[in-house]
Amino acid sequence: MLETPLLRFLSQTHDALIALRDGEVPSYIPELAKADPDQFGIALATIDGHVYEVGDTQVPFTIQSISKAVVFALALDTIGAERVETAIGVEPSGDAFNSIRLTPDNRPFNAMVNSGAIACCGLIADALGAEAFPLIAATLGRFAGRTLDADEAVFVSERSTGDRNRAIAYLLRNYGGIRGTVDEVLDIYFRQCSLLVTARDLAVMGATFANHGVNPVTGEVVASPYAIARTLAVMSSSGMYDFAGEWIYRVGVPAKSGVGGGILAALPAQLGLGTFSPRLDAHGNSVRGIRTCELMSEAFDLHMLSRRDDVHACVLADYDFRSVPAKPGRQILEEEILHARPGAIRVLELAGRLSFASMDYVSRKLADPAAVPEFLILNLHRVTTITDAGMALLLDMLRSQLPATTTTVMAGVDARAPVEPRVWALKGEGARVRIFPTYEAAVEWAEDQIIYRHGGFPARSAESDLGRQALLMGLSPQELAELARLCSRATYPAGTEIMALDEPPTKVYFLLRGVVSACDSRDIRIDTLIPGMSFGELALIDQPRTARVRSDGDGAAVCMELPMDQFRRFQETHPRAAERIIRNLAVLLSGRIRRATARIEMLTG
Repeated sequence: MLETPLLRFLSQTHDALIALRDGEVPSYIPELAKADPDQFGIALATIDGHVYEVGDTQVPFTIQSISKAVVFALALDTIGAERVETAIGVEPSGDAFNSIRLTPDNRPFNAMVNSGAIACCGLIADALGAEAFPLIAATLGRFAGRTLDADEAVFVSERSTGDRNRAIAYLLRNYGGIRGTVDEVLDIYFRQCSLLVTARDLAVMGATFANHGVNPVTGEVVASPYAIARTLAVMSSSGMYDFAGEWIYRVGVPAKSGVGGGILAALPAQLGLGTFSPRLDAHGNSVRGIRTCELMSEAFDLHMLSRRDDVHACVLADYDFRSVPAKPGRQILEEEILHARPGAIRVLELAGRLSFASMDYVSRKLADPAAVPEFLILNLHRVTTITDAGMALLLDMLRSQLPATTTTVMAGVDARAPVEPRVWALKGEGARVRIFPTYEAAVEWAEDQIIYRHGGFPARSAESDLGRQALLMGLSPQELAELARLCSRATYPAGTEIMALDEPPTKVYFLLRGVVSACDSRDIRIDTLIPGMSFGELALIDQPRTARVRSDGDGAAVCMELPMDQFRRFQETHPRAAERIIRNLAVLLSGRIRRATARIEMLTG
């Protein structure tokens, strides 16, 4: 497999930093001093679940303080934000991670320092008792996408040398910060710190934070958006201890370090980064890990406060019939109705992420009452995400801003569309919307509604005749009669397949009664035909079929079918009429090309 640019960058970064030997392996926990100081791994996980790995990414090491971020998110979800936020602050301490100091109101400064992490364990232990640590371990595993084992030797080493953490715990207990037995709470804390992870695990955990609490590898929802957002906020200000201010200034990515040599970084909506290198600086952070993150941020402008999004880019095109013509092939009266109302349908082709700013921009484009059409089509085929804020503005636009005389149509919303659940949720919230899987189906339905409103369609019980067919325009009554004599009449009950996708092009079908649907190879409807329209016309020029067609109305579809051998006989006896039919086909095809070209020009600017 070819090396991608990002993998190449990670490899080059690893090669450049492998010789960096600044820092020391920590020794205050004796087991940590046994780590190989030269081991170095970099892993990066994207929010669509791809993981890049370079170096020692499969080497296990203890998670240590990185666990604090996940446990804080767990506490918010399990115990409730109000109780957790009352017990633990969210301000940077400015001190080392193991400082024995509380806020003036006797709370831990934040959940990323030892006092806050011990308080978190106390809250979970108080709520869950013996189930506290199993839940913590399982949650850390769900973030990583696998079951995590503990390093028993490190646990014992931490417990036997953890007098400073005992001092912190007793201080908390004195002020009501923990209510359980100090040793029991500390055992939970020491055990969570001794869980074994790899650089790859940290990358996946970071990507889970970046992906709003959904593990991109397993697809499992492991934390709420509220807990993720608040945890990332505290990581931004306090995740790198008393180096946090320098970190957010230079790197600008929420992160958490651990004295086991790991760093987890999470850039929301983009990536998770995990590094492992045991040599630590004076702040307790991995020297190579920090430098890796700095190089990544500098090279790819990852600083979270350096975002540059153009809200105008969410609208690829904005047009009506004045720019993109109506679908060709309709009867003359229908075309006249549509051409007389060029502003009746307005299409907004949307793309990317519909956020607070982009949806505000969309709503402002529809603020002028004179520009609001009878039918507004929002094509969401290229939309990847609708944020909660974007959803709120979209819902309010549909319910309150647009007049009742406007019908909003959502297009491009099939089962594979990433925004499909959110769009259907709009109906559950009371929004007046019609939803279609394809752009073509949405436009066609809106055109039909305009024609219906202005009397363009005959009664459903009426039967069309060949003289109303666009393909047969210009033929004399005698020529039409001769052509009809060569056709056979066929009736297809509702649901019957009339024309298969792989069927040889041997007939042209003229629809006289009923409704038929044309579907693509995925069985998604791309066109609806009504009496007076034809299908299978490519048989006239011996081209393969591009769709399957089935009867799709309340009643049966009635067609006149012209076999190609009969058409060739008609060509011999009525060459002028046959030439006219081919010319009509060329007009229809060129009309489709003009329509497609006009839309492409609108989309590409």
